Amino acid sequence: MSTEPREIRIKRLHMRAWHRGIKEMDLILGGWADAHLKSADDAALDLFERVLEEEDQDLYQWISGQRQAPEYMSEFARVLADGAASKQSS
Repeated sequence: MSTEPREIRIKRLHMRAWHRGIKEMDLILGGWADAHLKSADDAALDLFERVLEEEDQDLYQWISGQRQAPEYMSEFARVLADGAASKQSS
């Protein structure tokens, strides 16, 4: 749980989501951040912050289904994958 003000935390997470180093992860995580960060509860922010600590290569493999995601983020990986798939079909 972060002790910084919520508004600052959301801005920091948003920046980290959009500046990953791999463009695909910028789009996937940044897109989720744009759509959900402001309305996310503290537990969702904690999870997103933990996800942002992971390496891009691992995240991409988990979200794309190339490897199984760790248990703590398996449901969130599915959410991100579904979001990415729906953007591709639009």
